[in-house]
Amino acid sequence: MTAHDDLMKALENLVATLRSVDMWRVEEPTAAAFASQQPFCVDTMVMPQWLRYIFVARLETLVETESPLPASCDVAPAVDTWLKDASPSVRRVVTEAVAEVDRVVTEA
Repeated sequence: MTAHDDLMKALENLVATLRSVDMWRVEEPTAAAFASQQPFCVDTMVMPQWLRYIFVARLETLVETESPLPASCDVAPAVDTWLKDASPSVRRVVTEAVAEVDRVVTEA
């Protein structure tokens, strides 16, 4: 298996996890929201929007085009912080799914 295959599996798991906790069905951000200069587009999107429309979408594109992966990825701490008020089980499963994507990208 290639790093791209491993990443696609991790992304599929992340999407399934987001669906299971009802964080996948979010409104698509406006075109202007994508122009944010802030980390994770915190000024224009909520974390589930950023995960779906930027994080997952961009990584899926890298997999589909077999493009080089980023040198590292460390998104799980931000997701964990954003989920501080969520139920412990939701916080744990989502953070773990993102951490697996981080791990695959960083170890590729």
